[in-house]
Amino acid sequence: MAGALDRVGLTEKARVWPRELSGGQAQRVAIARALVPRPQVLLLDEPFSALDAFTRADLQDHLLDLWADFKPTLVMVTHDVDEAIVLADRVMVMRPRPGRVYEEIACDLPRPRDRQSAAFDFVKRRVLAALDRSLDRAVVTDDGETRAAAGGGLWW
Repeated sequence: MAGALDRVGLTEKARVWPRELSGGQAQRVAIARALVPRPQVLLLDEPFSALDAFTRADLQDHLLDLWADFKPTLVMVTHDVDEAIVLADRVMVMRPRPGRVYEEIACDLPRPRDRQSAAFDFVKRRVLAALDRSLDRAVVTDDGETRAAAGGGLWW
């Protein structure tokens, strides 16, 4: 476990009680613990949802560094569109009740991903439009036109 703590930058916290860790440190420990057995697949259910924006972005980058070393398949649930684009190769937009895959969006941006780039914004708009359509909401197109959301086809 000492090696795993070192990989997530928490060697100095090895003898600290869990209640003494910050939220971000606790999440890093959880990720380190999950990676100790070197799993082929790692399931993450909103692992950063309770963190502030700065800690969240830092841990996203840290997770990507760990992923680069071990290359496990990561299956992550998130409601944060930016987080999905930063971390994913494929974004699966789900339709609610019952939960079904509505649309798959490839996210083939080069790593590390620039959150301020036009390419990032383009993928983000695609994901947001797919989310709106999956919920049967109106979609505003790039030309400013509002259309009723309907399954099938993408508007850009």
